[in-house]
Amino acid sequence: MSSPAPPFAASVYGEKGQQLPLPSYVLEQEPKRKTRCVGRTLVKGLAVVLAMLTSLHALGVVNLRSCGAGHDVVDASADLCPQASVVVPEKNGELWTSLGKTFDSDAFKDRAIEWLGGAVRVPTQSYDKMGPVGEDPRWEVFEPFHDYLLKSFPQIHSTLELTKVNTWGLVYHWQGSDASLKPLLLAAHQDVVPVNPDTVDEWKYPPFSGHYDGKRIWGRGSSDDKSGLIGILSAIESLVERGFQPTRSVVLAFGFDEEVSGLHGASAISKYLLSTYGKDAFLLLVDEGGGFQNQFGGVIATPAIAEKGYIDVRVEITSPGGHSSVPPEHTSIGILSQLLVHYEANPYKARLSRGTPMYWTSQCLAAHAPDLPHKLRRALKRSVKSDKALKEAEKELFKSKTFKALVGTTQAIDLINGGVKTNALPEQAWAVVNHRIATDSSVDAVKEHDTALLKGLAQEFNLSYTAFGSRVTGEDGGPAYGTLTISDAWGAALEPAPVSPIDAPEYALLSGTIKATYNAHRELDGGDNIIVSPGIMSGNTDTRYYWALTPHIYRYNHANSGNGTALENGVHTINESIDADAFLEMIRFFTTLILNADEFSA
Repeated sequence: MSSPAPPFAASVYGEKGQQLPLPSYVLEQEPKRKTRCVGRTLVKGLAVVLAMLTSLHALGVVNLRSCGAGHDVVDASADLCPQASVVVPEKNGELWTSLGKTFDSDAFKDRAIEWLGGAVRVPTQSYDKMGPVGEDPRWEVFEPFHDYLLKSFPQIHSTLELTKVNTWGLVYHWQGSDASLKPLLLAAHQDVVPVNPDTVDEWKYPPFSGHYDGKRIWGRGSSDDKSGLIGILSAIESLVERGFQPTRSVVLAFGFDEEVSGLHGASAISKYLLSTYGKDAFLLLVDEGGGFQNQFGGVIATPAIAEKGYIDVRVEITSPGGHSSVPPEHTSIGILSQLLVHYEANPYKARLSRGTPMYWTSQCLAAHAPDLPHKLRRALKRSVKSDKALKEAEKELFKSKTFKALVGTTQAIDLINGGVKTNALPEQAWAVVNHRIATDSSVDAVKEHDTALLKGLAQEFNLSYTAFGSRVTGEDGGPAYGTLTISDAWGAALEPAPVSPIDAPEYALLSGTIKATYNAHRELDGGDNIIVSPGIMSGNTDTRYYWALTPHIYRYNHANSGNGTALENGVHTINESIDADAFLEMIRFFTTLILNADEFSA
């Protein structure tokens, strides 16, 4: 058995995270050759230190809390990661409590499972490079899905006003009694990523079965994002059934091609919303995004307050063709391969910077995660002012590949094509490199980096090099073996999203709702059973088109990831599924958010 930890650590930190000096008589204590007085001296010294700390605590200079092994003396959470109070409906408190009991019933559970399972059973796959609506027949998969929603949620369709945008986009308006209040905007998407036919046999249950095995609901879209869409509709159907009449209007925006950049869906919906409601017309927007999970001994919710930017860079090589019996030293495919190897050998350098969402995330861990390693907690607290401590914290945090990827700009080679026949030299070969751009970087920075990265190889292979429309090598017009061209593959490059404020009443409303939902679902009391920390999205949601509608955009659907992440639910791969209890809690979250927003006043 290890020795019990002392009640206080060897260092003292103030409310601002600064290290406070210990009294000189404590620092000067040294072991004596004669040990009979050491125990008395230590007890006396600790008693004096404790008295000093207690006095400082009373004056508000430091904040003491009892610590176990690895915990710091001072709790700097008030400064590092302040927490909002729990927010529960008051005017509609009885309705909220009554609905909570309904959500706990077996009858409602069966109903909710069937709502989501039925939605999964209607395939709504979207594909890259689909043609315009009305021309490409693949869009027509959404017609049976709309029929399903109409049949499954009759109260919504008889109460809310529905507008179809670009045929398949759905915008519902639930009119509130006070038109002066900015509406609440809830978003989700109808489409799902395609299922690779070659992997169907690897699914535990058929990918569009909507099968419920007694614990989980299985199938493509069960997690991303039909659980969000059906969760919202389930909450509103339940409210309408109870006769709830909102004071604040609620608007729902459901795109249909989020998985392929929203070029036809959310893009058109955003124009409709701007023309109908105007700029900055909404209280806040909640779209698919973060959830909560166990981290370092605490439960942490991470609503995404920002999204990384995005660009797909197409790398294309051309060179002379000919018969394969007389091959050149390097074919187009060979040259392209070396360029791609060079890409992977030179990844972007990630850097944890103050004032970024992921830095704020780390500060919340330092403030509230009980089992965060002492060394890391100490470095994070000191990092507020110390560059050395910031680098130390970065080194520790970057041991997590996920955390590092969220901080920096990433690159992934996802597509490649070249050649048409085994005995014909390939005249063209190309690949696409996907970049997710750090919140403190830009599209131009990525273009500049990639342009410079390949310049040396272009010269080595004697290629005329054009990058994003500008000639880089071969300006003199001299003979070149071939060409290298890099470009925005789809013309859909996106800057990192504006960072939504975390010091605003709207963020406190969301945070308080998260805490109330978590507590109610587990019959808990207290404010900090779950900690709310700002996070980011590495992917891009439909909110990319909605920046003008409100500065308060939060990507969060209250998905319970337990000890894992949403990606472990099979999102974008085989065996996508969601825990039924987690889905029920999502319905409770949307219900609580609608009722809380209805009573909100900044």
